[in-house]
Amino acid sequence: MTALQTLELTPVDACCTPSTVDTLAAEEAQQRAAFLKALADPNRLRLLSIVKAGQGGEACVCDLTEPLGLGQPTVSHHLKILVDAGFLTREKRGTWAYYSLVPGALEQAAGLITSL
Repeated sequence: MTALQTLELTPVDACCTPSTVDTLAAEEAQQRAAFLKALADPNRLRLLSIVKAGQGGEACVCDLTEPLGLGQPTVSHHLKILVDAGFLTREKRGTWAYYSLVPGALEQAAGLITSL
């Protein structure tokens, strides 16, 4: 008799009891991932930090390129991602755009992680 022949096979259903706890649905996981993905870049995290530390909790786009050492198109791309994800708001004043944090957005991101 070989080692394989001596194993007792049990039905898959008998190995454990299915969980009755609600789990994250696929669509909800996709939405959360998209929201959190906006944070998954060091430049975007720095942008959030700069805006949060700005006078009055806002920063002009003209003040965001130099600290990052990036060109204006790249900074604008990162800002668009943060606005689209709901972390920043944009207000046009004359020729400049000012960005500020959406109230509660960072807390919402933290809540998405801790509520899994």
